[in-house]
Amino acid sequence: MQDDHIEKVFGTEGLIAKFHENYEYRGGQIKMAEAISKAFEDKKHLIVEAGTGTGKTLAYLIPAVAAALKGNKRIVISTGTKNLQEQLMEKDIPFLQKILPKKFSAAYMKGRSNYACLYRVHKAENQPILDGLDQMDYFDEVRKWAMETTTGDRRELVDLPENLSFWSRINAKSDICIGQKCPEFEPCFITRMRARAEDADIIIVNHHLFFADLNVRGNKFGKVIPDYGAVIFDEAHLIEDIAADYFGFQISNFQIEELVRDTDSLPIIDAIATRDLTKTSARILGLSDVFWMRFSPARNDGRFPLEPDAFSYRSSNGEQQPTSLGEAYFALDSALERMSGLLEPFAEKIPEAESLQRRTRQTRFDLEFVVTQAERNYVYWLEKRGKGIFLRASPVDVSELLREKLFEKVETCILTSATLSSSGKFDFIRERLGLDSSKTSGMVAPSAFDYEKQAIIYLPRAMPDPRSPEFTQMAAGEIVKLLQITVGRAFVLATSNSSMNALYELVSSRVNFPCFVQGSMSKAGLLEKFRQTPNAVLFATSSFWQGVDVQGEQLSCVIIDKLPFAVPSDPIVAARSRFIDENGGKSFFDYSVPQAVISLKQGIGRLIRSNSDRGVIAILDPRLRTKGYGKDFLQSLPRMRITSDLDDVAGIFQFDTGVAL
Repeated sequence: MQDDHIEKVFGTEGLIAKFHENYEYRGGQIKMAEAISKAFEDKKHLIVEAGTGTGKTLAYLIPAVAAALKGNKRIVISTGTKNLQEQLMEKDIPFLQKILPKKFSAAYMKGRSNYACLYRVHKAENQPILDGLDQMDYFDEVRKWAMETTTGDRRELVDLPENLSFWSRINAKSDICIGQKCPEFEPCFITRMRARAEDADIIIVNHHLFFADLNVRGNKFGKVIPDYGAVIFDEAHLIEDIAADYFGFQISNFQIEELVRDTDSLPIIDAIATRDLTKTSARILGLSDVFWMRFSPARNDGRFPLEPDAFSYRSSNGEQQPTSLGEAYFALDSALERMSGLLEPFAEKIPEAESLQRRTRQTRFDLEFVVTQAERNYVYWLEKRGKGIFLRASPVDVSELLREKLFEKVETCILTSATLSSSGKFDFIRERLGLDSSKTSGMVAPSAFDYEKQAIIYLPRAMPDPRSPEFTQMAAGEIVKLLQITVGRAFVLATSNSSMNALYELVSSRVNFPCFVQGSMSKAGLLEKFRQTPNAVLFATSSFWQGVDVQGEQLSCVIIDKLPFAVPSDPIVAARSRFIDENGGKSFFDYSVPQAVISLKQGIGRLIRSNSDRGVIAILDPRLRTKGYGKDFLQSLPRMRITSDLDDVAGIFQFDTGVAL
């Protein structure tokens, strides 16, 4: 797309201005669109940091449509969240289809578990999958909906509870799919979704689906997403962690329980075979319980590294001997092997039996991979979440995997987010993701906001070290002073649940403003309550640092307790740091600081969301001034006035009639 064409679309007399009543001319948006058009033409990769207010969605959508139509190639747009995916599909794409002279088609794809499986819905009518009478009513609604809906997307069930207990028994997840042998294959919602995607110029997915697909491309189960010529990643700062999840391995107590449950419901009429399968299923459940119970850290929620000698040790005579946990693993693996053998005679006759045999083999493979810990580039850990216990293995470094599977195979990848640079450079993100510097350029799209006029950074004069016992008390005192100036209307963003709860208890008892804390209700509900409550204060942690939008004076202050360094004891963080150090780097400066800079920029990005917003960003961590790396953080933020005087903070609101000065 040539520059004059971009002006015809984005200019003051352009197509968007004619059809969009709230359109504002943004120089950064045009520069971004031009750079993306050039990347498509040159067949190169591009990293674009586009702050809030740039208008990045249209800046990448319009060149993507032009490139798809001109090059006759399908383009995938991958988003960080399903919410953004739906916004693109329901708002931005229809707008462009209406105004652009050349017609284009678009489709969106979600992970399979978002869709109902018609085959499983029909089977569930005759199976005991429901808990309580209310669940029977809910299932009846779902069954009727499944017969009428054209998409099968769970999101359409807006009047039903978010967590339907039976949804996992009727959704279309891949490990239970019997493919073309299914009697519902043609009307299947997954079949229809793929058909729409095959016919589309633009496909909208999310990162989880994209990397799930990238991981299976080339194996016998094939791809999920149709072939594409280019990819645009929105919220690209999330890529490393999501890719590591999908290039890794996982096994859980839930998986084994579900495997047994599905085996017990197989339509086998051979009484002896049924008896043997039932006995083996019961044995697997018992051995599984023993196996998971022997993980001593599993009593508490959180992540725990798996020690190399967790499953075996070397005896005094030099031989490897299993630990009690190792013995439990071998017994469980043996029972799973027997299950696989019992399923063998039915695999060709009964599609569900073939699927279950494949799942059993995969379960054994994943368990062995984690237990043996043979791959050095992987980190192994146990994670406890409520009643769930998960054994996980993830690659420590995904750069080679991404280079080989993605960046060397796809001619153009655009990576954009409000937070991708550190100290004005893209070295960190490029190295972490394996982007070749000779084929990758970077740019910062200028923001449409005047941060020097709209915002101020407040750094308290005398704060103790964040690790000291008096820090929380001192931080609470500063927060109370700030809230009195801003009359509430604030986010207090903490770096841990314990800090969040401590600050909430200390501050809420000393102010008269409505105070809410994360965890008291759903994220969406809490955000809506904050928006609707005058002078509210919300105490939150990591999930509110990004993807949250509150415009106007309702959010006039963002307070951050500490610099958001990743927890050094987290197994993945520790493994990545060790990997960098062992390869001659300095993990603190090469990994910890740049990652924390990007996280801090995400948190700060909650404040200024429109040209009329104004407010204060308070960072209570003294290390911004006392440590040498503090300048890396400050230099990475939008240019704003920095003060330690609360009178200056009050001054930013002098035109804000909602604040009494």
